[in-house]
Order: sequence, then structure tokens, then C-alpha cells
Amino acid sequence: MHTDTERCLRAVRSKDARFDGWFFTAVLTTGIYCRPSCPVVPPKPANMVFHPSAAACQQAGFRACKRCRPDTSPGSPEWNRRADLTARAMRLIADGVVDREGVPGLAARLGYSTRQIERQLRAELGAGPLALARAQRAQTARLLIETTRLPMADLAFAAGFSSVRTFNDTVREVFALTPGELRTRAPEQGTGGAPGGALTLRLPFRTPFNPDNLFGHLAATAVPGVEEWRTGAYRRTLRLPRGHGIVALAPTPDHIACRLTLTDLRDLPVAISRCRRLLDLDADPAAVDGQLRTDPVLAPLVDKAPGRRVPRTVDAAEFAVRAVLGQQVSTAAARTHAARLVTAHGDPVDDPEGGLTHLFPTPEALAEVDPGTLAMPRTRRATLTTLVRHLADGSLALGVDSDWPATRERLLALPGFGPWTADVIALRALGDPDAFLPTDLGIRRAAQHLGLPSTPAALAARATGWRPWRAYAVQYLWATDDHPINFLPV
Repeated sequence: MHTDTERCLRAVRSKDARFDGWFFTAVLTTGIYCRPSCPVVPPKPANMVFHPSAAACQQAGFRACKRCRPDTSPGSPEWNRRADLTARAMRLIADGVVDREGVPGLAARLGYSTRQIERQLRAELGAGPLALARAQRAQTARLLIETTRLPMADLAFAAGFSSVRTFNDTVREVFALTPGELRTRAPEQGTGGAPGGALTLRLPFRTPFNPDNLFGHLAATAVPGVEEWRTGAYRRTLRLPRGHGIVALAPTPDHIACRLTLTDLRDLPVAISRCRRLLDLDADPAAVDGQLRTDPVLAPLVDKAPGRRVPRTVDAAEFAVRAVLGQQVSTAAARTHAARLVTAHGDPVDDPEGGLTHLFPTPEALAEVDPGTLAMPRTRRATLTTLVRHLADGSLALGVDSDWPATRERLLALPGFGPWTADVIALRALGDPDAFLPTDLGIRRAAQHLGLPSTPAALAARATGWRPWRAYAVQYLWATDDHPINFLPV
């Protein structure tokens, strides 16, 4: 979008927050960059240039605005809407792959050379993978500086910097303030004294935001020991690259309140990225709802409760296992099956607040399970053991870098995998915004109630007008039922 100067100018003049994260405005006369909704008086058009990312602004020598704090805007929805090389690379960078494995590790996961990755990202984003990762570290550093009392040395390594000197230099360059000055200017400084030494953060999103089906789905399908709904928040355990964590996520009118307890603070950027992905916080509801409103059948559903998000997952392999456990059984039965696996094979954790007891078992742990001990029909046992074996040996990879169509085809080739299982994994685990569930019983009931075709083939043909947002259409169709997944728990 940053190449459409007239459109960008209109967004800046109207201070339209819907475009925050889509592009950034760099002001030539002041040397700062802003989000489109910055509250200051817009500069003259001749003094504005537009960049596709905060990293590109920083590469060009601009520093972040102290008023609108562009580094804290929601992420670009482009990276969750697309499945091309750039989008897959951006999702991996957000998941901390460059910090852990370097650019060669990023390239290896994507199957391209480092030169090709560098060239593609620079062409589209104005910055290479190292600069993009650096911008993410700077954002994490600011978050920790302003919301915790951690000593600066500990904070630097938690944010992903290799040395305190690099941390100090980056913060001064990006924000034109020292770390100490940033902490002094923070309107509300955290104490780090939440239960269990948790970090308290705010996760932004684009409005409108409807939390009902999002948190309703997560709470209704929660696996005991791994997830729970408590005092207005969804809580769960997280398996992270350097350890584990426990997160509590609670909806508020203008942000998601996030409380994180981590065994290794270096996992903070990854934990934040996975929580944002779980709640689909980088979605563009204006684009989604605008497209779905063009259908006269869906328009009343969208107008009644706009801003629905797709409940996703923090671990694609975990969700694939749970999808198999949920084949042709009720939500309660699927939870029972999953809870048995967790108790028997999950890694135990200590929850300072009580309630959560385990991490969900890894595919490697489940691959060692004797199939005869699984209390489920023989065919589903075979499906589960085949899935975990392929996940454990790496012949099937599920993650943020997955190629959506190719992965769906690989899933369908596995014994016991039909369209519903492959499609629900594409929708919730892979994050495909166009995944659709024409064979789902709830979708077919909703279609019949609304006068839409109820047979899978006819419904799929009717749904072509909802592309590329059919995953969101699924949420609006599900919401016509009175199932607990559609209501915010009380």
C-alpha cells in the first residue's frame, strides 16, 4: 500500500487507525516516522515519504515518533493473509527464527538461498531479515523497559540483544532516547510483581473487535491441565524454544490484557507473537467484513456483531493432534481424550496460580505411546499414530511457514484424514484465512437455516463470493447456533 501515495495521504489526513501497521509515514523535515493515526498535525505532502515497515524507516535513518509510538501498532495483516515467500518469511521472523538460527536458518526453512530471501524482503519491505529482526528486538526492548523493573542488563538479553552495548545503541538510534529516559517517560511503570513474577503487557488490535466467539471457542474446547478460563481470562501453558510459559489473556475494549510467566525471558518475543496469532490480532476487520457484507445473506450477521476473529493456536502440531481426537465426537469427548493424553504424556509444569498442570505432549512423546493404551476406536488410533509419526520424523511439517495448499494435500494423503480434518487444521493451525468447512455439521445447519445450499459441494460453490475470507465466514455461520463456543464465558 505504501506505493499508493494518494491513498496514504488520505489515511494520514483523516488519522485513520485502520491503516496502522499497513504503512508508516516518515517526515523528512523532522527525521521521525509515525503511524497513519498519529495525533499531530500532518506535515506537508512534500515532506512525507511512505515505507512498508518500521524496519525500512529505521534503515532510512528515521526514529520512532514519541507521540504515536509506531513501533507498537498492530502488525500488518498482509503476513497472515498471504502464503507467498515474503509472508512466510515475516511469520518466521516474528516467531524469532532469525534470532535463534540466523538468516541461514530462515532460508533453510523456506527452501531458498539467503540471497534470494534478502532480495525478496528488500524489494517488498525495504529491509532485509536482519533489519526486520532488529526492529522486533527494539520493540520488545521498549515493551520491557516501560512495563517492568528488570535491570537493563537482564532486559537487553531478554529482548534478544547479544550485548548491552548493542542494546543501548539500538534503543538510542530507534527512539532517540536512552533506555533510562524511556523508562522515566513511561506513564505507568510495571513492577514485575504480578503473581509468579509475571510480565503484564497490552496487545493492540484493529477495531472492531468481537471477543465472543474467539474466547468462547478457546474456553469451550479447553483441555484440562493445559487451558482454563478463570476470572475473565483465558489461561494456557506454552511450549517455547528455550523453556515454557503460562499466559493469561483477557479482552478489554481497546486491547488484550496479557500476563506472561516465562522460565526464560528470551522467549518473550516468541510468546507475544504466538499469542497474537492465537487471537488473530493482526487481522483487518474492515477488509474482511466489507467483503462479507456484499453477500445479502451474511450482511445481517456481520452487522449484528462485526469484528469476529478466527480462533487459532499457539502450536500447530498440538492442534493437529486435537483435530484427530475430535473426529466424529462431541466437544466434551474430544476434551476428555486430550486430557488423558496430557496427564499420561505431557510435561508437568508449576502454575503459581494453580489450575494448569502440564504442557501438551510433543509429537515425539506421542510417537512412543503404545496404541493399545489409547481409549478410542481402532481406525482413529491408526490415524493418530500415523499423524504423530510423520510429525515426529519431520516428514510432515506444520507451522507458520507452511505452504497452505501443499500442506493440505499432504494431510489428505494420510489415512483417516478427510476434508473436515484437513480443513479445520488449515483454518486454525496453519492460519489460512480462506479455509472453509463445507462438511462441518454446524456450518451445514447454519446454511440450511439461512436458506443457503446445505450440501458440501453446493455450499462450497456458493461460498466462492466470500473469498479470500471464508475462514471468517465460518465464524459468522457458526455464530447462528447457541453452542457455547459462540459466547464469551461468564
